[in-house]
Amino acid sequence: MFTLASLPRAVVGAPMAGGPSTPALAAAVSNAGGLGFLAAGYKDAGAVAAEIARVRQLTPRPFGVNLFVPDQANTGGTGTSGRVAAALAYREQLAREYPQYPPDLLPLPDPADDDGWDAKLELVHRLQVPVVSFTFGLPGQDVMAALTAAGSAVAVTVTTVEEAALAVSAGARMLCLQGPEAGGHRGTFNAAGEPPAQPLAELVRAVRAAAGPGVELIAAGGIGAAADAQALRGAGADAVQIGTALLLSPEAGTSPVHRAALQDPQFNTTALTRAFSGRTARGLANRFMAEHPDAPAAYPLVNQVTKTLRAKAAAAGDPHGMSLWAGTGWRSAVPQPAAETVERISAGWPPRPAGAG
Repeated sequence: MFTLASLPRAVVGAPMAGGPSTPALAAAVSNAGGLGFLAAGYKDAGAVAAEIARVRQLTPRPFGVNLFVPDQANTGGTGTSGRVAAALAYREQLAREYPQYPPDLLPLPDPADDDGWDAKLELVHRLQVPVVSFTFGLPGQDVMAALTAAGSAVAVTVTTVEEAALAVSAGARMLCLQGPEAGGHRGTFNAAGEPPAQPLAELVRAVRAAAGPGVELIAAGGIGAAADAQALRGAGADAVQIGTALLLSPEAGTSPVHRAALQDPQFNTTALTRAFSGRTARGLANRFMAEHPDAPAAYPLVNQVTKTLRAKAAAAGDPHGMSLWAGTGWRSAVPQPAAETVERISAGWPPRPAGAG
């Protein structure tokens, strides 16, 4: 079974749903000695199966697939009826602000949508994906046990010591520790709660002390240079995860508008927002985020509602009407092959021989 200790370079390519993660990117990271990831979020099982097959054509090395835990499996948050009402009210507000998109052109929120959870679980189990990771909550203990029995290493994204303890108690032996510096959605178990602000290095030290040496830790968030990675390794991480640093690589599926914004001096900071999806996420601060500071905590319902707006903005080349997910280290992203970024981030670490334990 896969372990982080087997990586020649202790760098994980973050799963980035919505386009940036591609089979080419996952394979490039793995071929460079790291661990590449596919993002199964927002895709049906058939599309994920095709991407898994493509990765296996491009690399013989281990890779991972990330799944979103559906909201029904999470703890905390408001009731379904309250979240639907909040998303519908937000939809009406957006229709008033954007008269070219009246309510009948904005998708209705669908609380029954679980992102194809059962089908994707069956898929990664049947295809024996080397690493299966979960974000937005804990899958059932039986789910993790079945994947482990099938030969998959299981990882869970956590943002606090308490979430880490729950994951370990449920059987996880690999944790992705996501700090507040990370781009994209925060992986908090409680989608409606305020995400923690504990810096990543402090989180790594705290979880390492609580979990002990039997649990492997991946540190994620704001990592743009070898010095960042070395500091986190010194805090107790077994590997670091990079996402924003890979957005400009030619293998990434980052949209042209997003690529341009990452290099545009008009975007000079990142900020947290619920405006696009109803779940707290970090991205380049733009007009839509500024105009909707009170968007409801109703993921994935808000994400469904704004889908048309975001797609139209991207098609029109408008970076201020779409999500531009990026971590605090976005300035370190450069348009270079993913393998070069993996090598740059891991510079100064003695590479491990392939297959070393």
